[in-house]
Amino acid sequence: MAKAKAKFSYRPAPGRLIVKPLEQTERTEGGLYLPESAKERPQLGEVVAYTVSRRDDGTANEPLCEIGDTIFHSKYGGTEVKIGGDDFLILREDDILAVQQ
Repeated sequence: MAKAKAKFSYRPAPGRLIVKPLEQTERTEGGLYLPESAKERPQLGEVVAYTVSRRDDGTANEPLCEIGDTIFHSKYGGTEVKIGGDDFLILREDDILAVQQ
């Protein structure tokens, strides 16, 4: 999967990131189609904007991910927002559970 290089028009607050949720499959492994009401909230997303947090002395923490990375985030973390008709999540750095390598 190619990483997104487009510039995003919003910059999140320090220690936050904006994620584009990745679509969930429409069918189960057995081939059954899932109605919208049965789908769970996606936990995978692509990072479109990211600002690292800062320590008390003002120095930046080590970044956990980069723009374009696919992350696994906490199920109910973050705030859902619509930007330009697309759905995004604004998450805290603490909501990142794993970064795909």
